[in-house]
Amino acid sequence: MHSLSEFFTHPWPIAAVAGVAMLVEFISGWLSDDDTHDLKETAASLTIAVINKTVGALTAGVTAVPLIWLHQFALFDIPASNPAALVAAFFLTDLCYYWHHYAMHKVRLLWASHSVHHSPTRLNLTAAVRLGLGGHVAGGFLFYAPLVLIGFSPLVIYGMLALGLIYQLFLHPAHAPDLGPLEYVLNTPKHHHVHHASNTECLDKNFGGVFIIFDRMFGTYAEAPDNEPLRFGLKAADMNTNNPVVILFHEWTAIIRDAVASRSVAAAFRAIFSMKRKPKRDAA
Repeated sequence: MHSLSEFFTHPWPIAAVAGVAMLVEFISGWLSDDDTHDLKETAASLTIAVINKTVGALTAGVTAVPLIWLHQFALFDIPASNPAALVAAFFLTDLCYYWHHYAMHKVRLLWASHSVHHSPTRLNLTAAVRLGLGGHVAGGFLFYAPLVLIGFSPLVIYGMLALGLIYQLFLHPAHAPDLGPLEYVLNTPKHHHVHHASNTECLDKNFGGVFIIFDRMFGTYAEAPDNEPLRFGLKAADMNTNNPVVILFHEWTAIIRDAVASRSVAAAFRAIFSMKRKPKRDAA
């Protein structure tokens, strides 16, 4: 438990490694005249990352309250000091993340936050930190509630989520290497490039966080198409922007606008939750 607490209170080494990796990738692309970055898009991603981390730090306690409250009803008390329990927690948290990520693409209220991450037109390490706001407040925490009710500490679950997100940062390099046999078990840059791609064959595929085995099990796995290059970004007409505020709140404002314009409770419900109303990813 002490190590998990240190992980949350001293994140700077991880941030430093991530920053250096982003800088190295950017310089490498620039020196080789490789079109891996767009300066304005990169600046927007880094600005959004600062906003996300600032809001996250201010609201961390609020988003943790529901799981802390649920923990009093846990069936068991699983000790955080047990190595086997920690391994199980990591694996099960990634399974819950798979379904959470799946829902982000299927429920408009969750897509409002997640669409921010899919908005870059170039995939690189700076795009990895382009993360939206409000995901857990919109109900994201519910996907991890079963683990808390089983008996895992909310701190352990949040710790495993954080480890998974650190791993996922490095799934976004501009060029994806082939990792051989690991491709069958782990979520890798090759798999995650497919997830971000807006090609028709790639839409809503490869939801895994650390592992790809859940996609293989549940039928959401896909490989890159052989006959066309991968394309990235959103199709919404007014998303051709690098304004961080527009990127962050575009879909939230669209949901509010559609809900207010609805003529019935059922229509308002559809405006908030139905995927038919979300801005389509560019599959042209």
